[in-house]
Amino acid sequence: MTSFLRSDRSRPVAVWLFAVAFLVLAMVVVGGATRLTGSGLSITEWKPISGVIPPLSQEAWAAEFRNYQRIPQFHLVNPDMTVETFKTIFWWEWAHRLLGRLVGFAFAAPFVVFLALRRIPSRLIWRCAALFALGGLQGVVGWWMVASGLVERVTVAPERLTIHLGLALILFCALVWTGLEAWSGKARATAKGPWAPAAAALAVLVYVQSLLGGLVAGNAAGQVYNDWPLMNGALFPVEYAGRGLWGTLAHSQAAVQFNHRLAAYLLFAGALAFTVCAVRSRTAPAAVRSLGALLALLVTLQAGLGIATLMTHVPLALGVAHQFGATLVLAAAMVLAWRSRRI
Repeated sequence: MTSFLRSDRSRPVAVWLFAVAFLVLAMVVVGGATRLTGSGLSITEWKPISGVIPPLSQEAWAAEFRNYQRIPQFHLVNPDMTVETFKTIFWWEWAHRLLGRLVGFAFAAPFVVFLALRRIPSRLIWRCAALFALGGLQGVVGWWMVASGLVERVTVAPERLTIHLGLALILFCALVWTGLEAWSGKARATAKGPWAPAAAALAVLVYVQSLLGGLVAGNAAGQVYNDWPLMNGALFPVEYAGRGLWGTLAHSQAAVQFNHRLAAYLLFAGALAFTVCAVRSRTAPAAVRSLGALLALLVTLQAGLGIATLMTHVPLALGVAHQFGATLVLAAAMVLAWRSRRI
């Protein structure tokens, strides 16, 4: 009973944070489906409150469709679209935005209640407040991303999409990390040895790889170079260079896919090396060995899924599964990094 009432931890708070993290995961997956179905620009206005109500009449649908008909994507990509086919892409984007609002409510309401009841450990209050602010920022960045595709482009800017994804993943990781802190309380001591820095490096690499995947998605680079392990029969794509450094790193289809592949190989080798070293070590905690093995397994499965997704030209089901898998790999890496710091 004494341990359950420790002031430095709260299991109910941890469950709440894990639940919100799950909602963020769902939002990332739905966001991936929204992108793959070309639905991200179907709602051309940002209405944080009233936007929760979808069109409920034929007149409302017609008005929403007229808004869409004003943007370049309609004229250059979907000029033959009707109101009925428009509804399909509308519902994807509406569901994505609705999930965003649900995440905000699912965080804010319990946060106020837990604060009033003084159930949040004092050392975590500022972290939870920062998480709430980060969630609000994510909504603003989401609209900033959409706005990039409403005037001169037919899709959102790849770098803005990647920033939007990156912030969502930071929020997801921070929720998981803070939930683990709330569940377990303060560490008795900081673990010594190479495991904590090595695990942290793996987590950073997984995050960077996820951002590179965002650039691949934003440039539709999964639709080209659909052979593996070569790229159009070559080890290095001849079209790698773009217009300048930024044009190459952020906008060249060849470059973003090649970079994503290289990071995948590095991550695969790093996860396997970590696991082998941990298993052979006499000092590695059992939890580090098992979590390292889990991460290596997930990375291997994700690599295979990525190859299959590429070689089949990114069908919706595999594309969504690949994005879901990337978030699971990131979660496993974060848990490993967190556990490697504690004894």
